[in-house]
Formats: sequence, structure tokens, C-alpha cells
Amino acid sequence: MDIKKNIENLWRRIEEVCNKVGRKKEEIEIVAVSKGVNTERIKEAINCGLNKIGENRVQEAIKKIPLINNEFKNIEWHFVGHLQTNKVKKALQYFSCIQSLDRIELAEELEKLCEKENKIIRVFIQVNTSFENTKFGVSPEDLERLVEYVLNQPHLKLEGLMTLGPISAIENKENSRKSFRLLYELREKIQDKFKISLPFLSMGMSSDFEVAIEEGANILRIGTLIFGSRI
Repeated sequence: MDIKKNIENLWRRIEEVCNKVGRKKEEIEIVAVSKGVNTERIKEAINCGLNKIGENRVQEAIKKIPLINNEFKNIEWHFVGHLQTNKVKKALQYFSCIQSLDRIELAEELEKLCEKENKIIRVFIQVNTSFENTKFGVSPEDLERLVEYVLNQPHLKLEGLMTLGPISAIENKENSRKSFRLLYELREKIQDKFKISLPFLSMGMSSDFEVAIEEGANILRIGTLIFGSRI
């Protein structure tokens, strides 16, 4: 598995899509999703210029993050999986951004612990734009209520929205287009209603990132195309 070559190929494909739709490659950020990936391979990706790393599971992440941080400075750790409220304390110790804020109860717990520790955490709200029961995320109709709540929490810094494409996008990336377009439209609506800036749209994974770029994503969560398949 040549991680360096994988990353070069990924950036080449990103640039091709950007050129096609009149965007700049520099607008796009990659969060390398390292679930199930050992620290040596993560370090290899970092040495290739990726400084944003995403993890799905708190228990797995807290074993790896100190080993990486001992060697590398300025690594941004993004939590991209479903966050249980009983794992918030640990998550706040290790992550600088929570991309999967999806309910008021989680926002309450984040705010309570951030206040206690006198810290501010960057958050994205995860929206279920595919309407699949297997997906986490606030429903589009409940998004404004959650946004309003988060904006009133002094220790939560709302920076963007996140979504997952439907399961069927693994076979056909075009199946994600509707979900991604909806997230873009929701972001525009939220910015207008609350008079705020939400600079980040996190959408698109290894199977459908090209469609995500076409629909306005500027953060891609890529695992397989960097690290290969894993269990």
C-alpha cells in the first residue's frame, strides 16, 4: 500500500473536478479518516502533507493520538463518528473539532464540560440529508432549532455542516448528489436566517467525493483512497 502515491492520485482527482466546475484545489481540505489504521501508516500520511486526521471511535483514537502528537505538532484531530454523551469528556481531551454534533443533549454535555474546563470546541452539525434510518444526524426540519441552541452556547464554535451520502452511493456516486445539494441549500438558508457564516461543508468520502466537490464541499473525509480497505 503506497500511501504517498494514493495521496498524490487523490489530489490529482480533486484538481480535475475543481477545474471542471471552476473551483480551486486550494479550497479543498482533506480529513484523513484513520479508523482501523495503525499509527505508522497515519504518520506516513502526515509526512505526505495531511495534517487533519479523523477518527470514528473515541476508545480507538485515544490510544493512537498521544503517539502521533508526541512526534508531530499542529495535527488537527476531527471526531467524525457518532459521539455518545458518556464519551464527551474523553473526546474533549483529544479532539479539536467535533464534526458529528447531532442533538441538543450532546450540545448540552459539550457545553457543560467545556465551561468546566474553560475551553472552546469547534463543532459541525451533522444533518441526515439521505433520510436513512441507519444514519445519525439531525433531520433537516429540526436543524434550525439545533443551530439556534448551539449558537447560544458560549463554548461551542459552530463552523459548518456535515453529512453522509446514502449507502447506495458506494455503488453509484451519483446517488449522493441529492443529499449533498440539500446540505448546501440548508447551509445557505441557515446563514441567511441567523446572519452567520458557516465556512465549512463536510461531505464526500472515498466513493463520492467528486460529487461532493461539485455540490460545494470544502472538507472531504477520505479513508479508503488513502489507507486502503480495512475491516
